[in-house]
Amino acid sequence: MPKPRIHAVTAAAALAFLAALGPTPSSASSTPAQAAGPSPAAPRFVPGACPKPPEPIDALSDAECGYLEVPENRSRPDSRIIRLAVARIPAAAEKPAADPVVFMAGGPGADTFDDIPFLIDSGLNKDRELIVMAQRGNLYDRPNLACPEVDRFNEQAVGLGSDSQQAEQIMLKAVKDCRGRLTADGADLSAYNSTENAADFADLRRALDIPQWNVYGYSYGSDLALTYLRLHPEGIRAVAIDSVVPPQTVTLPWGWSSAAEGIGNIFAACAAQPACKDRYPDLPRLLTEQVRKLEADPLTLNVTPKGGDKPVRTVLDGGALLNLIVASNPRPKDLPAALDELSRGNPERFAQARAAGSVQKTGEFAHGLTNSIVCSEWAPGYSEADVLKAGRKAFPGWPDTVLAQVPQLPFEYPACGIWNVPDRTDVQRVATVSSVPALVVSGTFDVKTGASWAKDAAGNLSRSTAVQVPGIGHWVVAQSPCAQRVLASFLARPTAPDTGCVDGLEPGPFTIIPK
Repeated sequence: MPKPRIHAVTAAAALAFLAALGPTPSSASSTPAQAAGPSPAAPRFVPGACPKPPEPIDALSDAECGYLEVPENRSRPDSRIIRLAVARIPAAAEKPAADPVVFMAGGPGADTFDDIPFLIDSGLNKDRELIVMAQRGNLYDRPNLACPEVDRFNEQAVGLGSDSQQAEQIMLKAVKDCRGRLTADGADLSAYNSTENAADFADLRRALDIPQWNVYGYSYGSDLALTYLRLHPEGIRAVAIDSVVPPQTVTLPWGWSSAAEGIGNIFAACAAQPACKDRYPDLPRLLTEQVRKLEADPLTLNVTPKGGDKPVRTVLDGGALLNLIVASNPRPKDLPAALDELSRGNPERFAQARAAGSVQKTGEFAHGLTNSIVCSEWAPGYSEADVLKAGRKAFPGWPDTVLAQVPQLPFEYPACGIWNVPDRTDVQRVATVSSVPALVVSGTFDVKTGASWAKDAAGNLSRSTAVQVPGIGHWVVAQSPCAQRVLASFLARPTAPDTGCVDGLEPGPFTIIPK
């Protein structure tokens, strides 16, 4: 597939892992949900027109769309009703299988509909109907928990130090302003969590009168899929999870071990290729040197981003360097070359990637959903000191100013203090134990959700098949034809998928630049 858009798992910055199309910021952020009133006896699906993103999605031309209406907070009898956008995309086959595939997107907070072209290219609707529903609070939902305030901070952030007091102050004000606006519009932010998300999908299956379906989720969608399987196993034929976020282990310090694993695997793959090893003989040392150098003496550049019309002030420090690598920008195959160029006084690859953050699709990413889930499920039980400790363990010798912030989740603890949602770890930080057939897919170059974390999920799924694809980063199926074949085989035969194409796979060649 074309290089996938990679969603940021961040309350402050949606880095390109890390995207979606829809209403203007004003309409996206201010359209209220249906007025409060007694909840209906049962959620219902209401047919309606498909969303019309600025960049048309071909698959929506043949889709059946509408909204799932559900209570915002199922624990409150007087909860208002919210609407979640749904699309049913027909199978390409003339005689499709009876059991559809329902998709759970990453983020949390990323636009699900924007993923449809990648799902189609990956063959998700080849033999089955594909069902896509935006998680509560996402683009095209009512309400939409977009935070244009945070998007505007992201635009500014490229010209600020990653750990600077100025960046923290601006970001926290954006978070406070967004929270105030959303709650003034009536949003119950405590209701935007994985338990309610999972119940939405259970209600969708019943509302559509589907006896049985298959589930596919990636990144945060794997966390949601496992939560759904644990709480609502009925009607689930098989579950495939990709770039796995195990609900029982995901915490903010976890981001550091994932980053270290993914970067270490990229560097080890280079060392295993003679041409790469000869040209870039000690990448771990080179990275540490560049992080230290940039943190001590950041580069301030004027860079015209792709898609921009004028240069923007761009600060490249140690924290920015690390966050770009975690966002796979530049791509893993180009990372050794980019680090070598940087060490020789040419920061162009990283500077362009950093400047790209100044061009935001304002109002499309549901930072409100991100904050509600991160602050209630991932952050509690740990502290800023725990984050720093995990960073020091992952990257010994790096500056504390870099290690104090989880990659792609800067200033998260003070942000969560502002967001102020209840601790839900007792009900969410729980392993899913199941005998439903499962496929667990990970990529060795995944710097966001380390491949080894998939074991935490697979160990509790008694009929699981685990596949690790060499040389692939976050969202494996969207990038690997082999993974696509494995997923198709799994959906056809959940207890006996054909994983043969993985045998003998090796990472592709790295970019080698002349000395």
